[in-house]
Amino acid sequence: MNTITVDNQGIKLQAYTYGDSKKTAIVLVHGYPDNHSVWEPVAKLLAKKYFVITYDVRGAGESDVPRKQADFRMSLLSADLAAVVDAIIPGRDFHLAGHDWGSIQSWESVTADGPLKTRILSYTTISGPCLDHMGYWMRERTFNLSPSAKAKVFKQALSSWYIGFFHLPVLAPSAWQGGLDKLWPQYLKHRERVEEPEANPTQGKDGKHGVQLYRANFRNKLINPQERHAACPVQLIVPTRDNYVGTQLFEDLHHWVDELYRRDLNANHWVPLSHPQKIAAWIGEFVAGVESGKMSGALQHARVRPERLHLPLNGKTAVVTGAGSGIGRATALRFAEQGADVVCVDINEEAAERTADLTRLLGAAAWARKVDVGAAQAMQRLANWVEKELGGADIVVNNAGIGMAGGVLETSVKDWDRILKVNLWGVIHGSRLFAQQMVDAHRAGHIINVASAAAFAPNRKLAAYSTSKAAVHMLTECLRAELADNQIGVTAICPGFVATGIASNTVYAGLSEEEQAQKRAKADALYKRRNFSPEEVADAIVDAVLNNPALSLVGAEAWTTRLLSRFAPVLSRRVARLDITP
Repeated sequence: MNTITVDNQGIKLQAYTYGDSKKTAIVLVHGYPDNHSVWEPVAKLLAKKYFVITYDVRGAGESDVPRKQADFRMSLLSADLAAVVDAIIPGRDFHLAGHDWGSIQSWESVTADGPLKTRILSYTTISGPCLDHMGYWMRERTFNLSPSAKAKVFKQALSSWYIGFFHLPVLAPSAWQGGLDKLWPQYLKHRERVEEPEANPTQGKDGKHGVQLYRANFRNKLINPQERHAACPVQLIVPTRDNYVGTQLFEDLHHWVDELYRRDLNANHWVPLSHPQKIAAWIGEFVAGVESGKMSGALQHARVRPERLHLPLNGKTAVVTGAGSGIGRATALRFAEQGADVVCVDINEEAAERTADLTRLLGAAAWARKVDVGAAQAMQRLANWVEKELGGADIVVNNAGIGMAGGVLETSVKDWDRILKVNLWGVIHGSRLFAQQMVDAHRAGHIINVASAAAFAPNRKLAAYSTSKAAVHMLTECLRAELADNQIGVTAICPGFVATGIASNTVYAGLSEEEQAQKRAKADALYKRRNFSPEEVADAIVDAVLNNPALSLVGAEAWTTRLLSRFAPVLSRRVARLDITP
């Protein structure tokens, strides 16, 4: 790391550089109450491929503290950035990233007409909205008669309580002088989940003087916002557990940015410290895409499509197995209607392609993948492809399954292997691989495992099928407990007799082909008379993703078998003696 002192109209700014100065330049701007060191873990990672510049903004770190509040105005902060880049990379274009207040002040350079606007090739914004954009957002929702609009303003006001505190003349600076600076590392560790926060020797100064940033800019910007449009591509990184900057503040950002990419991170506010590897990877990937003119598959998928922003699953990626027909196809289409993009997985490639085509007609992006869900290597390849090309999955529906009838003594080892491979191992592979992917990526997601009413209903002629579905239910309960701390929901869906076509493909153990064909025909006719559609199950799956129940019972059969198993187990065992197959 090299240190450079830059002068901007009498204000000395301390700047720091990492890496080879001949490489593509990235400038990182810190927020409040930080100094340049908040970016150090990210800067060191980026410096392997890029020339990285950080600096202490005026009033922070080793930079000078202006005497007047007016000297913290946004235009002067933008001038500081210009002075730093002119001194270190004169005449060169660069990429910009900001966090917290560093993001807020960087919007001025990205959107205001001036020499920097044409030099900034890309902008990554983290937890810092443009104050002008925020002013328009608040104005529109304040005068909107909708209760939901009012609720969003109220929610953000609660999250932004500290801004009012910063405007108090004595209390905010006194808090830092009274020992808050010594407590700050513990706050970062316990509230923000920063594992080993280092003490900042200038923390008291940074906190005391940095409140002037808010005092000098907030009121004027929010009351008299200006229209500000970005000329460069913008990557919006949203920590979804941010305690200060609500995700609702970015609802209208697409009005101001023509080329906008959004990436959500299951994290708190101080992500440059808590998730430096992920932040460095995303900034580097975005810069590489802009430089080459070809965005990665994950970034292409992350590009915001304004026409789908109003949908509840907008921006989500769903992987659905057994998507070629029945519940899987109906679920893929429901997800598309709700805004998600869908990976349609099936052993029948032609059927998967047909579902993907139907999904695209609803405005979603869709991909078809031929996969044997019971094959560990095939599922691993699927998970790797989803991660590389789409950036990972937000929703996984382990739906693929087959039917089988027959008693324990009638079911051969080969039959047991076949049904457990698909019905149980397919769910295990899908749950394990994609859950690990979500955890590693700090992604809050949801896993849906399709079981059955048979999970609660022992029957002498459904031994293998009921066993596989009961195992899926228990697997789901265990996984839900394991992933709860990672904000990953897991739900077991248990439908009754659904007219999906599964009956016509069910294997009847111990019977001849002719006898099996007769049984299948009768079962298929029974299911059709029941008239319980896959769409009803798909609706329950979408509801489970939105509301995260542990168990979703769909249909009268599911409710009946569940109640019998819990409150009348003796009766349930007597019913189990009956042959309920056609």
